[in-house]
Amino acid sequence: MNSNVQVIEPTGILDSTKAEEFRTSTEALLDEGVEVILVDLKDITFVDSSGLGTLVVLLKKARSLNRSFCLCSMNDQVRMLFELTSMDRVFEIYENRQDFEDAKLKVS
Repeated sequence: MNSNVQVIEPTGILDSTKAEEFRTSTEALLDEGVEVILVDLKDITFVDSSGLGTLVVLLKKARSLNRSFCLCSMNDQVRMLFELTSMDRVFEIYENRQDFEDAKLKVS
């Protein structure tokens, strides 16, 4: 995989207590010049409105820098949240990391 792709694997619940730390660390990667960020949500059990808001802020920042911010491996709760808020139409979402890698290889 491209060396300018960074995979982030948050764990547990992405809520107001974890969102700020997650945002700060992810923005640092964008500031360092990472071209593509993939957030692998396989170990996230729940996302609340604060977590979703943080993901939107990060997506906007990545887009403003002409970078990619992708998600993969959502559980049913997270997928439902994205569908109910129509965020599934805004984010680039992959079923799993392999699907992401396959899609990015086709683009390369």
